Amino acid sequence: MKVSVGGPLKLVFRPWVEGLENVPAEGPAILASNHLSFSDSFFLPAVLDRKVTFIAKAEYFTTPGVKGRLTAAFFKGVGQLPVDRSGARGAGEAAIKSGIEVIERGELFGIYPEGTRSPDGRLYRGKPGGLARVALATGAPVIPVAMIDTEKIQPPGKVVPKLMRPGIRIGKPLDFGRYQGMEHDRFVLRAVTDEVMYEIMKLSGQEYVDMYATAAKRQIAEAAKAEKEAAKAAKAALAQAEKELAQKEAQKEKEQRADQ
Repeated sequence: MKVSVGGPLKLVFRPWVEGLENVPAEGPAILASNHLSFSDSFFLPAVLDRKVTFIAKAEYFTTPGVKGRLTAAFFKGVGQLPVDRSGARGAGEAAIKSGIEVIERGELFGIYPEGTRSPDGRLYRGKPGGLARVALATGAPVIPVAMIDTEKIQPPGKVVPKLMRPGIRIGKPLDFGRYQGMEHDRFVLRAVTDEVMYEIMKLSGQEYVDMYATAAKRQIAEAAKAEKEAAKAAKAALAQAEKELAQKEAQKEKEQRADQ
């Protein structure tokens, strides 16, 4: 996959990178990145010599048919791990377990603290769970990463990607050894997550929004639905008004003919 996917990506899009020296040549580390595009999980591994393991929803690996098998093979090839989100506590515990296993093997574990792609290019509040718990349970350093302009290459709804240079800024490793053994303290989890998000914000230059991206997406969807319903209601009101006007005009013509 480094050759078949990473090679063409670097050749065609020519991503620029800053801070490669901050990724250790060996040993475990957590790469915590902002999340602007589906392609983030491909551009970041493409510029690194080492394999990066991300987590992905299990549906990518279980879809039947030829397309499903090809999709599963692709995600396995680029280092994605399936996470079953149907459990009582969703993907959280499964993601944490997967992350710890990757770190214990001495590998690089990639995670998006926002939990989902940004709906508008801004940086949203990190979720206090997966990132912080894996870091505190393993003692692995956390390396903040900022993806730049990847959302402009293939915006939602666009099939053909735009040829432009994305960027990747990799910050210095963060050590949270002072919180070792406190992975179940929610205040510590919040503090660790916020510190990482602050470093990502400095690297990316994004505007920070103190709310979860999932909540923002829900608000955007509700606003779009309300706008659609309002437009539908306005269209219906206009149609009704035109109908009533036509009826009045017809009645008026009828009365005029009667007078004649």
